[in-house]
Amino acid sequence: MIKRLRRFLWLAIAIISLSLGLMGKLMAQQPSISHPLTLLTEVEISTAVSIIKREKTLSEMAAFPLIALQEPDKEEVLKFTPGKVFQRKAFLVIYERSQNKTFEGIVDLTSKTLSSWKEIPSVQPAIVNSEYELAIQVVKADPRWQKAMRRRGITDFDQVKISSWAPGILSQQEEATGNRFCRSLSYYQGKGWNYYGSPIEGVVATVNLNTGKIASFVDRGNVPFSQENWNYDVKSLGKLLSPLKALKILQPNGTTFQIKDNEISWQGWKFRYLMHPRNGLMLYQVTHKDGENIRPVLYRASLSEMVVPYGDPEPTWSFRNAFDVGEYNLGLLANTMELSKEIPENGLLLNAVFANEQGEPYLMPGVIGIYERDNGMLWKHYEYNTQRNDVRRSRELVMTMTAAVDNYDYSINWIFHQDGTLEVQNELTGIVLAQGTAAQKQSEGNSNGRLIAKNIFGVNHQHFFNYRLDFDVDGQANSVMEMNVKALPMDEKNPLGNAMPTAVNYALVETPLTTEMAAVRDLDMKSSREWMIVSADKKNALGAAPGYMLMPGGNSMFFPVEGSKIRQRAEFATHHVWVTKYKPAELYAGGDYPNQTQPGQGLPKYIADDESLMGEDIVLWYTMGVTHIPRSEDWPVMPVHGVGFKLVPRGFFSRNPAINLPE
Repeated sequence: MIKRLRRFLWLAIAIISLSLGLMGKLMAQQPSISHPLTLLTEVEISTAVSIIKREKTLSEMAAFPLIALQEPDKEEVLKFTPGKVFQRKAFLVIYERSQNKTFEGIVDLTSKTLSSWKEIPSVQPAIVNSEYELAIQVVKADPRWQKAMRRRGITDFDQVKISSWAPGILSQQEEATGNRFCRSLSYYQGKGWNYYGSPIEGVVATVNLNTGKIASFVDRGNVPFSQENWNYDVKSLGKLLSPLKALKILQPNGTTFQIKDNEISWQGWKFRYLMHPRNGLMLYQVTHKDGENIRPVLYRASLSEMVVPYGDPEPTWSFRNAFDVGEYNLGLLANTMELSKEIPENGLLLNAVFANEQGEPYLMPGVIGIYERDNGMLWKHYEYNTQRNDVRRSRELVMTMTAAVDNYDYSINWIFHQDGTLEVQNELTGIVLAQGTAAQKQSEGNSNGRLIAKNIFGVNHQHFFNYRLDFDVDGQANSVMEMNVKALPMDEKNPLGNAMPTAVNYALVETPLTTEMAAVRDLDMKSSREWMIVSADKKNALGAAPGYMLMPGGNSMFFPVEGSKIRQRAEFATHHVWVTKYKPAELYAGGDYPNQTQPGQGLPKYIADDESLMGEDIVLWYTMGVTHIPRSEDWPVMPVHGVGFKLVPRGFFSRNPAINLPE
């Protein structure tokens, strides 16, 4: 009996020990929540959804288009110290498709209560996966669509791929219904897998996603589509170029950057990153170490919105104006990356936690990349008299994500420089949205684009990106100024005509950017125009206000004309610079719900009260655009095209901050 009891005790102890060990491993796998800006965990997402379902009666068709960390109070974050208790909240968008109603909920994860619940009338959240599947079923079952396919000689409907878009520009009849729509395009796949080269032109089915029926159907008549195989895998391409010799990028002593939870330190920089289901890769609390001082530069920086207007007035094209961030949730479209492909072999891949439309959390592996790279010379001087050569090589830290939005691919890159510069570089690649055509030779008959292959026409279009930059340059009391350079006429003060004084529009000077409406500005190459965010209450060693300067890169004007529907919906793209006084709810340049949105949302609303920008906590919104006139070299996959800008210190440091780098 005693032996049995001993055996039982030993078995119980073993089971308890094993259980504790497993619990320890599971706990170790859970990300630590040590800071208010920690990304939501899988447990927190599940908790938030269960609380919503407990407190509210949801239908079986209810969807969760967005589940994200509720933006913590900025003041609380800035005052946070390690070990201090802080609140955790989740923000959820709930869409009831059967009722065509959108709700926003905020769940207090600390108290496990629903702290806010409200219906947002007359808005449509981002499209969710089940709606794409619904559209495919509805379109392929429609007799009109089937007849259109047979008219083109297509009898095997499985060979047709359906691609659905947010509806873009609505007709008056569609708008009057208040219903939720998508527009479905058709492509012939045939024997290849790259169907984008074979658009079935002129056929568009508009699906009412509330009723699950076709709302309208357009067939503009037969247009030939390309019969070529546009697969671009190695086997399909046939003879390849001679392979390059190996190029190895090694860091035998490890990386220079350090990661602790979601905080990264490198070469004086320190910041937090967060992968948002809508915005994608975001930065928080960007600071730079200047001697012994930790100096703030940005509180929050993110891609706010995109718009891609297409320039063909034909009715089956004129609706195509994609808001890729707000209509499709760009962050959820992030791709898993691979070392030696999207990022070099010395990089590190990081994961993110998202939630699907059912509210179920899942881990997306390798959607964030971080790596160091060489960037040529950082600074140099060769002294002829002594033949002294002083030079330092430049190292950059790059944090990146890639996302595929149907045919197009984008990468978003945050690039940290050793001289205190922070750069944003967007890369555009993927497959040009093709238009079917009977043409096999370029002609001047269609000025809305260019023939890029036989039977394939590339329509002129633009890509506009808006970045929301919440500056805190040496604190929250900031002002904005515009710098212009102009040439003076030749006179007694400028006898040789070489003077180039700067005209500064700033407080107490002739044209200060003192209010939100006055700060709606555009690029001007003639005056080399740039903008600076400066401290309103601090001075540098030379008695000037320390600042950071927005240095634009390539850009474009928004070409849709005054009065156009897309110009009204995407008003943020009509100017390059907007500046607003900080308000926590003002996050999106195109408005909270750009899908089927009304005109004037987002930035036009934010500046309507025309608040003061002098000595305030201010946010700068920068819009940059690419005008894409397609060319044959863009086909079948477009080489990367980059567009970006830099945030450059100006009077922020007392000298070159990279001067004391060791050789």
